[in-house]
Amino acid sequence: MEQRITLVTLRVTDVARSRAFYEGLGWQACAGSQSGFAYFQMGGMGLGLLAAEKYADEIAGDAGKVTSGPTMLAQNVRDKAEVDRLVSFALTQGGRLVRAPADQFWGGYSGIFADPDGHYWEIALNPYWPLAEDGTVTLA
Repeated sequence: MEQRITLVTLRVTDVARSRAFYEGLGWQACAGSQSGFAYFQMGGMGLGLLAAEKYADEIAGDAGKVTSGPTMLAQNVRDKAEVDRLVSFALTQGGRLVRAPADQFWGGYSGIFADPDGHYWEIALNPYWPLAEDGTVTLA
């Protein structure tokens, strides 16, 4: 697994309020942002704001264990096989499967595992966010 993060997702109670806060800092939300989520380009990575109820849907079986603070890290990859390989590899290293890799409602393919401390990692193929050769992502 490459040592990088492509997206940090924060669980928020009010996306509009949180989006306004970050926009107040001078950040610009990506055009693909909607009422339930907002994304910001941060150099070579992105910051996501995800409504609490959508966040709970995303991690399904673990929703009752969610606490405040940083909640989900993501690494985008180039194909489905890499999603499968990295999620499987994480499990061999002590990770816990949260959601098996599968096609997702948003048009991509991803799986989620938790590290030994319970931090969530989503490994995702997102056809709308191409990766540069160096692994940086451009949010659309």
